[in-house]
Amino acid sequence: MFTLKHATAASAVVLGLVFATETFAADVTWNVSLWGKRRAFTEHVEKLAEEVSAKTGGKFEIKMHYGEALSKSRENLDGISIGAFEMAQFCASYHEDKNPSLTVLELPFLGVSDLQTEVAVSKAVYDHPAVQKDLARWNAKLLMPSPMPQYNFAGKGDVPTTIADFNGMRVRALGGLGKAMEAVGAVPTSVTASETYQAIDSGTVRAASFAPHAHLSFKTVEVANWWTKNLNPGTVQCPVVVNMDAYAALPDDFRAALDSAVEPALAHYLATYDKVYEKWWPTLEERGIVQVEFSDAELAAFGEKAGPIWASWVEEQTAKGLPAQELLDMVRAKIKG
Repeated sequence: MFTLKHATAASAVVLGLVFATETFAADVTWNVSLWGKRRAFTEHVEKLAEEVSAKTGGKFEIKMHYGEALSKSRENLDGISIGAFEMAQFCASYHEDKNPSLTVLELPFLGVSDLQTEVAVSKAVYDHPAVQKDLARWNAKLLMPSPMPQYNFAGKGDVPTTIADFNGMRVRALGGLGKAMEAVGAVPTSVTASETYQAIDSGTVRAASFAPHAHLSFKTVEVANWWTKNLNPGTVQCPVVVNMDAYAALPDDFRAALDSAVEPALAHYLATYDKVYEKWWPTLEERGIVQVEFSDAELAAFGEKAGPIWASWVEEQTAKGLPAQELLDMVRAKIKG
């Protein structure tokens, strides 16, 4: 017999389902397209998700997708443009033609000395109307940078102390950095990251450019006897972007939660890289690796070689309709403080 007790229980179940449905409908889930696996390079995205969840009581979830599960790394900007996912990380050098304004941050020998400066300069560029317009073509809103350490060289053999010492040296240096090293007489060679250890050990190349964490990961420090501590020739620019439509569709409190999560996410990222450096310096000491510090005069000489590369970039991007000289001047002024 169906009693009042049963009816009450049934009603409770129905109400529970209704509330559950309403709760589910109110939740927002965003997917983030990343590649590889969780590492220092993605820690700010992980922290962002944690902060957003905490600020919204778990109602706004940001889900990580590694290993190119959603998209190939070089196609993440395309995925954002069509709304295949709401957030993604990519590097400007993957497709310079799609994000020419960001490549100002990948020019060689800009003089960036630390990650804090890299963050400040990136934010300034992101706030520029021309850069925002450039990325808006892909329905992308720049959310935060992924500041990468300078790609200094670890090498084997005679220790370079002047610009002339790089003349004829075969080095693993890609993109704009490769052009810069070619300008000082080096011979840039395309070697994959995984092949670099063997290339240095066998003498195929004398030196390779990586950020410190990559020198550790790919074990170049195990075959190198010198490292350019302050050359700071350049790095890559890898922003985190969100789909503009998805961002605009967020409830006000969720959007505020996302925006306010950026600073703690970046602080966590920088703290993570501090730990990398805590391992890096002792490793150099333990292995007796010479830490090459170039004089101001030699650094200036390196910088002069970058001049024609900057000029060429300005000419090319101006022809595309970008305020290229203005962007470069802004970046240089920001770096100088």
